[in-house]
Order: sequence, then C-alpha cells, then structure tokens
Amino acid sequence: MVQYDSTASAGSSSGSSSCSATKPFPDIDSLLAGAGYKVRSSELRQVAQRLERLENVMVNSPAEISQLASDTVHYNPSDLASWVDSLLSEFNHPISLPSDLPDFPDLIAGPAVNQAVVNNIVSDSHFTPQQDISQQQQQLMVVSSMEEDSGIRLVHILMTCAESVQRGDLALAGSLIEDMKALLIRVNTTCGIGKVAGYFIDALNLRILGVGASVCASAYENEILYHHFYEACPYLKFAHFTANQAILEAFDGHDCVHVVDFNLMHGLQWPALIQALALRPGGPPLLRLTGIGPPSPDGRDSLREIGMRLAELARSVNIRFAFRGVAASRLEDVKPWMLQVRPKEALAVNSIMQLHKLLGSDPTRNSPVEMVLGWIRSLNPKIMTVVEQEANHNQPEFLDRFTTALYYYSTMFDSLEACPLQPEKALAEIYIQREIYNVVCCEGSARVERHEPLAEWRGRLSEAGFRALHLGSNAFRQASMLLTLFSAEGYCVEENEGCLTLGWHNRPLIAASAWQAAPDTIMNH
Repeated sequence: MVQYDSTASAGSSSGSSSCSATKPFPDIDSLLAGAGYKVRSSELRQVAQRLERLENVMVNSPAEISQLASDTVHYNPSDLASWVDSLLSEFNHPISLPSDLPDFPDLIAGPAVNQAVVNNIVSDSHFTPQQDISQQQQQLMVVSSMEEDSGIRLVHILMTCAESVQRGDLALAGSLIEDMKALLIRVNTTCGIGKVAGYFIDALNLRILGVGASVCASAYENEILYHHFYEACPYLKFAHFTANQAILEAFDGHDCVHVVDFNLMHGLQWPALIQALALRPGGPPLLRLTGIGPPSPDGRDSLREIGMRLAELARSVNIRFAFRGVAASRLEDVKPWMLQVRPKEALAVNSIMQLHKLLGSDPTRNSPVEMVLGWIRSLNPKIMTVVEQEANHNQPEFLDRFTTALYYYSTMFDSLEACPLQPEKALAEIYIQREIYNVVCCEGSARVERHEPLAEWRGRLSEAGFRALHLGSNAFRQASMLLTLFSAEGYCVEENEGCLTLGWHNRPLIAASAWQAAPDTIMNH
C-alpha cells in the first residue's frame, strides 16, 4: 500500500546588529629595527617574494642544494633582502619576481595579527654571521611560517569583516573581502584553514551583495548532496544506526509498529531497520512507514518511488509493509491527521537534523517548534529519536553566530580530510558549504540552519513534556563498530548522560538522543 499527501509552505523572520572597531598596528619598522634587521616594512613585499623564489629553487634543484651545503661561505641575514639575494645567486638563477602578489605588510586587522607576523619573521629569520649554511637552511622554514601566519591573519581579518557586517559598515567589509582574497594566494586552499576561510569569505561576500539566499540548494540538489555526505563520512550513518537501534528496542514485543520519518530523503535509514525487524525473535511485526519530504520539482512522485523500493525490500524478507508519503515544503506545515496514526500501534517519530529548522520564530504567531512538539507529544509515541548538530548557530548576534560557525565547520572540514573517496568527498564539502552559506548569508525565514547544542534541546524537550530515554550499551557498541569502517582514528563516540555524541578529536559535532512523552503530560487525541 503506497499513499501520498501534499501540503503548502510559509515563512518566519529574525535579525541582529551590534558595533565594534579595530585599530591598525602602526609600527612594524621600529620592531624590526629593534631586532637588528636592516629592512623596512615597505620592503617586506620584495623580501617575501624573494623567499618564495628561493623556496621554488630549493624544491626544484636538490643537487645544487647539496653542493651549497658543502660550502663554507657565511652570510649576514640581518640584511634580509641581500641575504636572500646572496643565496639565490649561489644557484645561478636570476631573480624573477611575480608582479601579481599583494603587498605583504599592509593590513587593516588588529595589533595581534600584525604582531604575530612580526614575531614569526623575527624568530624565524634571526641569524649571526657565524652560523653555518645548514643552520641557515633550517631557518628558511620562514616560508612555511609565513603561510601559517597568513592563515592566522585570515582568521583575524574574517572576524574583523564579520564585525563590520554586524554594525552595517559594508564598505569596510567589502574592502576586507578584497584583502582576504589576496591573502588566500599565500595559503593552501585545498585543505585546512585556507579551504574553510575561502568558503566563509564567499559567504560574507554574498551577504554583503544581498544574494545569499539565491545560492541555497534546491530540494533535489540537496538530496543528491545529502547522499554523498552520507557516503563520505560517518555522521549520518551514526545518526541512522543509533536511531534505528533505539527504535528496534522500543518496538520489542509489539506486533504493529509505525515509524514517522521527518526527512525521508532517499530512504537510506530504513533498509537496516527492515532487515533487523525481519530477524526479530518471534517473527517480524507489521511495519508502517510514513515519510515526509519536499514536493518533487519535476512532477515526479519521488516519495512514492522511494516507498516502492522499500516495499520491494520488505517483501523480499517477508515483512508486511505499508508506506505513506507526505509532501511538505516545511515540517511545520504537517498536521498530525496526515500521519494516520492508529491507536494500537507502537509509534516512533524520527528526526534527523530537522527540528532546528523550526526555530525561526515569528512573533506574530505561535512558535513552530512548540507547535510541532505539542502534536508529537499528543500522539504519545513509544519513542522519539532526535539527532542534531552539536553547535550553536542560532545566536541573535551575527558575530557570535559567525565565530561559532567558523570553528565548528573548521573541525568538520578537518574530519573530511580523512575521506579517501572521490567524488563523494568533494560533493560532501559542497553539502557543508551550503550550510555555511545559510548560517552566514541568510536571515528571517530564509535562515533554516539554526543549530543548537544538546543542552538546549534537553531543556526545550523537557518543557514540551518529554522525558529522556537512555540510549543503551547496544547503541554505543554499534556506533563504535561503525567507526571501524573508517580508517581515520580521529572520530570518537562519547556517552553524555544517556545520549551519544560523535565528534572529531574530542570535539563533539552531532548528538543523538531519545525521548518519550512524560506520563503526566500525555494529551488525549
């Protein structure tokens, strides 16, 4: 049996503003002079370019480096420019300077940024004439240090730019965008802070231009990206496995069970549950699945197609199965009568990274999240499984939200570096990039990625009349076994007061929890 319903869509709004300023750092020359260097800040651009040239020569001419290291010539690097020129002359290579590199020292960031740049130059480049050439070569790590400094500068200028956006100084913000684009030339943008900074620079630029909402993925594109995000890293698999184990245990002893899935997508979560129910001692139950998803843009009934595939799987393992599709542009448009919950069936409500989309409140009407949690509670589910991003991207102040997002997604991208799969990894990064754009670019009803941490959800669900269920040891073992499928050692599962979190190097990134309507708050329906 395959059924289908459709509902409409609406919106909400919110906003933010504040004010702060940062002063430029004025006196690089005196610091360099005080450290004994014969160079002015205005010459640092040429010095940096010569160092870049020297690095290229050293990489491409290893034989000549070996010969150079055997010489006994000594140099005085206190005069940075002539010192680098002297080393370059040993290779008999002309100095060819690129014309498109930006000026090195001209920053509009704060003192901490410029101080870090100066400190690295001073600490990594200070020699005495008596040091031998091998020591000088070790000190040429100044080039990598300068790239590291550029990454630090990017983060500081990103924060300054976000401050400017928050207080409405879009002219300064636009100027800082151009400075950061030039600085990206000096860092590796294929991984690490260079890649993350590039995404956040783009997001800020789109916000300044006022076109951020236009780059959000369509429902169809989002489904494709979701699938590749699922394949590339363990976050969605962890969510599905953990929720399925809790649902399976809640259904124990029931002959008629019903799962309401708030985000069916490709139905990726349910084959594992269907197979587990088929192997249940005493025989499988009758399984009803209601899948909620957006209307198909091309006129296809994609929910029905997914339901048909799941029905075929259920038939192959001898499970009685019924599917119902409910098409809705927004979760808050779903009404409980559309789900056709029956009195004697055990009900499970499954929300994988969906409840945060209800947090965009409109003061002219009831809170969407309170409304939805209210009718879920009225259905008295045997269990409600909730997985959400372990982050706070719903703060009212733009700068706070931006800062939290920058560190959260830096960790997320770091974990993705462990993925060996292509094109899954590249498309998974686009999936995360779209989240960043929504967090940074959008406001009001257009901003749906309003993530909040587990502590906030505990309070909100308790106030809505739910009590927490302990995710058992089986769920923890399954989640831990799942990570063995991934070669990276950085992923970690932790238990948190009956809930489970999955993170990267002790930084939780998503949290799974299970809930049940508290007995004294169950409403008649």
